[in-house]
Amino acid sequence: MTEHCIDLEKVDGVLARFPAGDPGHLIHALQDLQAEFNYLPVPGVEAICRHLGVPLSKAFSVATFYKAFSLHPKGEIVIRICTGTACHIRGAQVIVDELVDELNVKPGETTPDLKFTVETVNCVGACAMAPVVSFGGRYHGKVKPGQMAKEVRS
Repeated sequence: MTEHCIDLEKVDGVLARFPAGDPGHLIHALQDLQAEFNYLPVPGVEAICRHLGVPLSKAFSVATFYKAFSLHPKGEIVIRICTGTACHIRGAQVIVDELVDELNVKPGETTPDLKFTVETVNCVGACAMAPVVSFGGRYHGKVKPGQMAKEVRS
C-alpha cells in the first residue's frame, strides 16, 4: 500500500480526545482518524495504538472487520450506487457503467486526483426511490441515466 503524507498535527488532535492507555476507545479513535483523513493512514493507526496501548494487529483487525473503515484514501466525494434488487431492476447497473466510463475508475476505486470514489452497496433501504445514489452524502432517488455523470461534471 502506498502511504500518502499526512499532517501529524491532525493525528495529535485526534489523540488528545482520548485518555492514554485506555484501549476501550479504539473504535471511536479510528472513526475520528478516518473523519480527519477520509481513510485510516498507517502512521495514524500506529500512533493511536501507542497512545491507547492496543496491539497494531487488533487495530487492523477492527479496521478490516468494519466496512465503514477504509485503509485506502477515499475521494473528497464518495458516490455510492445501490445495486440491491429494486435498484438493479430499475437500472442501477447503467448508472454504475456511466460513472465508470466518466471517471475511468471501477467500483471500489478512487480517481487519481482523490476527487471521487465510486462504490456499490447492497441496499440503502429506500427501495421505493430506486435506483438510489448517494453523492457526497446526499441521496438522489429515481436516478435517470446521465444524471450522475452530469453531477460529476459540474
